[in-house]
Amino acid sequence: MTTPLFRRLGLSLAAPALAAVFALVVSSIVLWLSGSSWIDTYTEMISTASKLESMVDILNRATPLFIAGVAVAIGFKMNLFNIGVEGQYILASFAAAWFGTYLNLWGPLNIGLIILCSMAVGGIWAGISGLLKVTRGVNEVISTIMLNFIATGGIIAALLPRAIDDPTDPNQGTAVLDESSRMPDLNGVLEIFTREILKGRKLTGMFAIAIILGIGYHYVVNRSRFGFDLRASGMNPFAARAGGVPPKKMIIYAMLASGAIAGLIGMPEILSVNHSYDQGFVRGLGFAGIAVALLGRNSAPGMAVAALLFAFLDTSSAPLQVTGTASPEIVVIMQATILLTAVIAYEVVNRVRQADEVKRAALATESIPADGAATAEVGS
Repeated sequence: MTTPLFRRLGLSLAAPALAAVFALVVSSIVLWLSGSSWIDTYTEMISTASKLESMVDILNRATPLFIAGVAVAIGFKMNLFNIGVEGQYILASFAAAWFGTYLNLWGPLNIGLIILCSMAVGGIWAGISGLLKVTRGVNEVISTIMLNFIATGGIIAALLPRAIDDPTDPNQGTAVLDESSRMPDLNGVLEIFTREILKGRKLTGMFAIAIILGIGYHYVVNRSRFGFDLRASGMNPFAARAGGVPPKKMIIYAMLASGAIAGLIGMPEILSVNHSYDQGFVRGLGFAGIAVALLGRNSAPGMAVAALLFAFLDTSSAPLQVTGTASPEIVVIMQATILLTAVIAYEVVNRVRQADEVKRAALATESIPADGAATAEVGS
């Protein structure tokens, strides 16, 4: 009984371990060819990450990456490739930042309304793609790509001039949110277990929301009726329809949920960092979420680890450049290698697991006639 258990555990850990080892080997070769010491590079990366202030940076960076991964994973669970998370969160962030400048209510209410506005805009924008798929059969990859360009190059480009607060500002963005509309940081909570956080680092309050989101995602997908219908429709829509699950409605629900979660991606920037939307607004998080979801296998714990890993590599880039230990591009190489190797390794491990299941099923089937014959012989 224990051997199959340990084998399954080993197979589960094999893919990420293989990806990490292969990434280190490839990166070490690249560092050696570029004339840098791989030992000094990895030592510098680990030394930087071990500092409390760097840990805060990693958590701040991992927060939107994890949220983006969850947004993408909801679509993956339904066998939908929501590549429009990028446009959804950018449009939602712009709308929420602009909307927030008109709020003058009680602080927590302001923050709640800004978050709800962002989720509503992201959900509606993603829902358009779902509606096109179920009514006109438009592939969600094509529609979401087009909607990305419409959101960033169309709607925002047209409305941003009206929302600009200071035309003389080089970044030209919305007005800065009022103090009451800024999310409190979590430094006080973190300092209970550590020390005083220096250098002006602040752990965004969205980190707590990301944790709640991860727990909620895990429960809904694995423990709720909606999650079962979502997974069933994604695996086999025909069987799901026969079981009473409406696949077209599930597509709409999945895209709405994915877009709503995508609306949260830019909230750390709006509520905790810049407190406005401008032309320098952070981009690329939606596409990074695809990598997080793939590496984390659409599971909340897996995506949390993937987000932390990518955040660690991102925050290591600047110190490497400052110290001259290695080129910061080595971080990009490591990220790409980990992702590519993980996808291949997961597929190999999955085939090995399927072969084991077939073998165990065959052995169990072979034992049935023998048991039946023995029973018949005893009875005679």
